Amino acid sequence: GLRFSDEVPREVIIVKDPEFDALPEDQRKIIGEKVSFRLAQRPGSYLVLEYRRLVYKRLEDQKIVTTAAPANVLEKSSTDVSLLAGMLIDKFCYHLPLYRQHQRLAQAGIQVSRTSLSNWTSRAIDLLNPIVDTQYQHQLLSKVLAMDETPIKAGRKKKGKMRQAYLWPMYGEDDEIVFRYASSRAHHYGHDWLKNYSGTLLSDGYAAYSAYASKNDQVIHAQCWSHCRRKFEQAKDNEPEASTEALALIGAMYRHEQIIRDQQLTGPEKLAYRTKHSEPVARAFWEWRDQQCHRPELLPKNPLSKALKYAQNRYASLQVFLSDPDVPIDTNHLERGLRPIPMGKKNWLFCWTEIGAERVGIIQSLLVTCKLQGIDPYIYLVDVLQRISIHPASRVIELTPREWRVRFAKNPMKSDLALAGS
Repeated sequence: GLRFSDEVPREVIIVKDPEFDALPEDQRKIIGEKVSFRLAQRPGSYLVLEYRRLVYKRLEDQKIVTTAAPANVLEKSSTDVSLLAGMLIDKFCYHLPLYRQHQRLAQAGIQVSRTSLSNWTSRAIDLLNPIVDTQYQHQLLSKVLAMDETPIKAGRKKKGKMRQAYLWPMYGEDDEIVFRYASSRAHHYGHDWLKNYSGTLLSDGYAAYSAYASKNDQVIHAQCWSHCRRKFEQAKDNEPEASTEALALIGAMYRHEQIIRDQQLTGPEKLAYRTKHSEPVARAFWEWRDQQCHRPELLPKNPLSKALKYAQNRYASLQVFLSDPDVPIDTNHLERGLRPIPMGKKNWLFCWTEIGAERVGIIQSLLVTCKLQGIDPYIYLVDVLQRISIHPASRVIELTPREWRVRFAKNPMKSDLALAGS
């Protein structure tokens, strides 16, 4: 249950029955009211919404009617949608674990169990799952799809030991990201998420992606120059001169990419610029690579040898961006998108269950996409958590952040907290 002290701010909302209000005053009489409470949240503070539902007596037939309680996102709960959205934002955007939020509630004079916070968070995320599934299906239509994997501790392996699991982020061409949970990094998980994808798959050097592309004629595999660059960065201590040469050539390609962004080149113009400026640099890099491989003193265990081999094994994939203007030079945009996962782990450390890890993937899919789409995630969640129960299931794609921004962002649904303050 919900308990709070007298010091907790309270907003009173009078709930009227339109049908009875329409009756003439000589045909109705207010004989009392029923009071219920919901916990709401303003940014940085809490307050309680006090609902006073008027109880009417119709004098004509002495019938007593209590005004129905307003609809709530979670049935039989004492939470306003503002609190649900606030908890999700605090935990997954600002990495404030629920136990800390529980401490903050207690300091505000509000007593509620920590189990309730976990329950409310889980139920709210489960409501959002169909939206993420639809966003994922839309991503598979992307001409260029970036994919990676990031570790997460999920589920108890044995006493004092958590299982090593993974979230597999997928970044589509419409600036949407989806995190899919898997209990390991096995190849088949990546293949399962990709299904029968057709287009250009952009990834790092993990063999799962090249294996998938080799079995699918409809897939062009592009790889990341940033990961290639890291190998030469790691070889600087052993081979400073040669590594510096490699880094300078790769850096030249990146400078051309910056010019492309500054000049906002797209399509044929972008391709023409890469052909004229980036392709000669790439050709010089491969010629330099071949020269280095003929050095007799370069042993296989040398970090530079490993970097050279890494690049050569990915020659075709590293060249793809030169022939397709829609293909980025690296997966840095995806790595920026998945950053909330490793940042979160430094605060909440692990997920007690694998279901919990799946829920992390669901909510982060929407919160990160909101950021990519320039949407305030709090406003989005307050709207969507209320709208999803009344929105046609056949049009659930309209609730994805990309579509929501166009259809609902100008007039979003608000919580009763906003009504109380008006």
